Amino acid sequence: MSSSVKNFTVGYNPLNKSNTFSSGDYLMGQVTFELTNECEVQSLFVKLKGKAQVSWTENHGKTIVTYQSKEKYFSIKQFVIQESMGKLMSFNLAQCCNHFKSCKIPVQDLPSSFKASCGKILYTVEANLNRSMRMDSKAKAEFTLIQKRNTDPVLMSPQQNVIDKKMKLFSTGSVAMDVSIAKTGFCQGEGIRVMTSIQNKSSRDIKPKYCLYRKYSYFANKKRKVETKDILKEEGEAIPHSAGQTVTRIITVPSTVTTSVLNCNIVKVEYRLRVYLDVKYASDPEVKFHIVILPALEGSDNQQSSDFLTSEFDQFPNPYMSGGMSFLQNPAAPEPSAPPPSYETYGMYPSFTGLDRKP
Repeated sequence: MSSSVKNFTVGYNPLNKSNTFSSGDYLMGQVTFELTNECEVQSLFVKLKGKAQVSWTENHGKTIVTYQSKEKYFSIKQFVIQESMGKLMSFNLAQCCNHFKSCKIPVQDLPSSFKASCGKILYTVEANLNRSMRMDSKAKAEFTLIQKRNTDPVLMSPQQNVIDKKMKLFSTGSVAMDVSIAKTGFCQGEGIRVMTSIQNKSSRDIKPKYCLYRKYSYFANKKRKVETKDILKEEGEAIPHSAGQTVTRIITVPSTVTTSVLNCNIVKVEYRLRVYLDVKYASDPEVKFHIVILPALEGSDNQQSSDFLTSEFDQFPNPYMSGGMSFLQNPAAPEPSAPPPSYETYGMYPSFTGLDRKP
């Protein structure tokens, strides 16, 4: 027997030009479907859901082991149509769209949306149409959530590192490098101003080089999987032997990179800036800085006003019920989950200090 419900979908209205949301924002939209004949509906509801999950496999001899972990942030259910006193609501062919309003994303420390080969942080709005003696009709749409701007003062802290290395084998003398950057946190598309004071007391010319790379870490069953990838590489002019020079370089963070994720227990997204000297026939002296990538600034576009919400609510008349059929109240947001453990708790994850010991 064919279903009377066709093309069942759920959608939401963009809040800004980048089509992103943050904790505390309101999400509103519509559930649409086509009817081939009149039907009776028990309920229609939407759910906002946020979760993270990781999964990967490893070969241990002849055994393949799968590592998996999940983390749930919230699940909020609100009815658009709710069965009352055992009565069903009858729909005819003209009735094929319901608007939902005022679904509030919980106010808690939520990690930004993320997808990669072994893990994801996913936020969705789901719709479910329930009919008696029929399979439920379901639809889902993903939305992008960006963590609210971090105001941690450590992000504004300057960083500096010094290295002095003696040359061996095919080179003699030594090289010294003093590198500094103005802060730790940078927005997508922002330039990192790198100041490098180099003393080349070796017998060879040396060339300063720069590499910004990302580091994805996944945690499950007391195991960690790490993926690294270079984002960009640049190089400066060669510095002659027996010479000193101070070099300033602007390394621009690509606007397309994923923002850092540091507040999830099972997924971490980190960035490092590596500054090193290319010395032929010798190991390269290098320093590394921990970089936190923040969402790009959007100015007033990223601001949500009560005027916007009020005007949007008024634009959604509902043809099915006198006065409109909508979410009249927001459910109480769940209590914020316990903050993720510090990096030191893992016993294998770096803190803001001492980050240059390991790539």
